[in-house]
Amino acid sequence: MPLRLELGFEIGAAWLDRERSQFIWLISYEGEDTFEEANERYWASPKREALGLDPAQYLVGREDRVVDPVQ
Repeated sequence: MPLRLELGFEIGAAWLDRERSQFIWLISYEGEDTFEEANERYWASPKREALGLDPAQYLVGREDRVVDPVQ
């Protein structure tokens, strides 16, 4: 999470769905690039790779959704 914040992302909320063994978090990015470009930069970051975390070791799936706030 600290690296996400360093790269300009914001963490809106995080939830744990114990029944489904799922971790869900709301992250956003508002910068010059699109979210997708910023996310690609995060995954390609040497700092992220230096963490030694291989998502294949702890992620069994991933679902990305684009949502809009309702006010």
